[in-house]
Amino acid sequence: MSALSPELELLFYGLLFVVAFLYAAVGHGGASGYLALMALFSLSPEVMRPSALLLNIFVSLIAFLQYYRWVVFRWRLLWALAALAIPAAFLGGLISLDAGLYKQLLGLFLLFPIIRFAGFMPKEAAEKKEVSLPLALLLGAGIGFFSGLIGIGGGIILSPLLLLLAWAGMKETAAISALFITLNSIAGLLGNAAGGLQFSPEILYFVAIAVAGGALGAYLGARYFSGLLLKRMLALVLIIACAKLLLT
Repeated sequence: MSALSPELELLFYGLLFVVAFLYAAVGHGGASGYLALMALFSLSPEVMRPSALLLNIFVSLIAFLQYYRWVVFRWRLLWALAALAIPAAFLGGLISLDAGLYKQLLGLFLLFPIIRFAGFMPKEAAEKKEVSLPLALLLGAGIGFFSGLIGIGGGIILSPLLLLLAWAGMKETAAISALFITLNSIAGLLGNAAGGLQFSPEILYFVAIAVAGGALGAYLGARYFSGLLLKRMLALVLIIACAKLLLT
C-alpha cells in the first residue's frame, strides 16, 4: 500500500467500505470482496489471506449480531454445518499455496460472489425441508477446508446452498451464514498463524473502515433494503478482479 499514490489509497479505502457494507447487508463477512480488492491493488498472497480473514471476523460478527435480533436463530442447523467446518478450516489455513496457484483458485472462487451479487440467487422456498445431518456435515467440511485454504469465510457458498436445499429462509440464512463465517475465519486465521502471519502495515485502517462499512450495512440490511444497484456495481468490481487473477 505504501507504494500507491494518495489518490489510489483513497480509492482502495472507499471500495473497502463499500465491500464491507454490501456483504454485511446480506449477512456475509466480505472476505472474497477484500481479496478481490487486494488482488486488484497487487498485495501479495501472504498478506491477502490473513488480512481478509481478520476483516471477515469483525464484519461477519457485526452482521450476526444485527440479524440475530430479528430472526429465530437455529443453533442446531449452525452446529451441524460448523462441527466439521471449523477443524477443516484450520487444516486449510495450515496449507501454504504457490502464489500462482493461489491466484488461480481465488479467481475461480470469486465466481460465487459474482453470481450472488449479479442477482442469480435461489429464491426463498415456500416451505422449509428437513435438514440432512450427514449432508450438512459434508457440506460444512468442504466449505470449511476451502475457506481456510483461500482465506474466505465460506458464507458466499453456504448461503445459496441453504436456500437451494430449502433449509432456511432469507433472514435465517443471513444470520446462520454470518456466524458460520466468523467461526471459519477464526479457525482459518489460527491455521495461518501456525506458519507465521503477514499483515499490511495499514491493517488497522483496513479494520476500522471495514467495521464502519459493515456496521452500517448490517444495520440497514437486517431491517430495510437490498441495494440492488450497489450489488451490481460490486459484481462488476469482482468480475474485473476475477479476470485479472485468471488471465495474468
